[in-house]
Amino acid sequence: MSQKLSGKVAVITGGNSGIGLATAKLFVAEGAHVFITGRRQGELDAAVKQIGGSVTAIQGDVSKLADLDRLIATVKQQKGQIDILFSNAGVLENVPIESITEEHYDRLFSINVKGVLFTVQKALPLIKDGGSIILTGSVAGSKGFVNASVYSATKAAVRSFARTLTIDLKPRKIRVNVISPGPIHTPMGGQLPEDVVQAIIREVPMGRFGTADEVAKAAVFLASDDSSYITGIELFVDGGMAQV
Repeated sequence: MSQKLSGKVAVITGGNSGIGLATAKLFVAEGAHVFITGRRQGELDAAVKQIGGSVTAIQGDVSKLADLDRLIATVKQQKGQIDILFSNAGVLENVPIESITEEHYDRLFSINVKGVLFTVQKALPLIKDGGSIILTGSVAGSKGFVNASVYSATKAAVRSFARTLTIDLKPRKIRVNVISPGPIHTPMGGQLPEDVVQAIIREVPMGRFGTADEVAKAAVFLASDDSSYITGIELFVDGGMAQV
């Protein structure tokens, strides 16, 4: 059985845990060499051991442009090109509207919006014409959830980026798509109280949380030639949560 990403070079921000780690594993299994980034070196080291094979870890914070420059310089030196960019790094913090601080706002927008924009901008010179860019959105970009106003706004901005980037990159035939997960079992979600888990599940038509692997499979689809005529879309991996 042929590998869907054989010989491809992929960069995954936030590849040290959760959806990013699951996707890195699957990309490598499908034949890609993967560069992963994360803020915590210890988690990166553990991720490399889990992934095995063709993976390179580079510590960095996507909200710091110098870190992004170092990431891209390393990829350029080692591989000279990028076929797939998965701008996945993000943070989730829910705060009641009365308690939102400037620090909360700046932190979420710096990582979830500024980080995505400049990850793409700085990678563009290395991305091959006809390549694939994938951004991580969220059902929160389309639905209202309690205490999630800033986080939801950041994910709505990510969805908007995919539309404009699709047009901006049209001459280079680079496809840009968003994956928007619903409730997924990941470390970022933390250990939610059981009553909260059950309340969330009641909102999901499929009646359960998703897994990081289920999101990773969608990422492989958008990264590969299987989606060769798909660009500018938002692919929900949400058990129907934002659809009904």
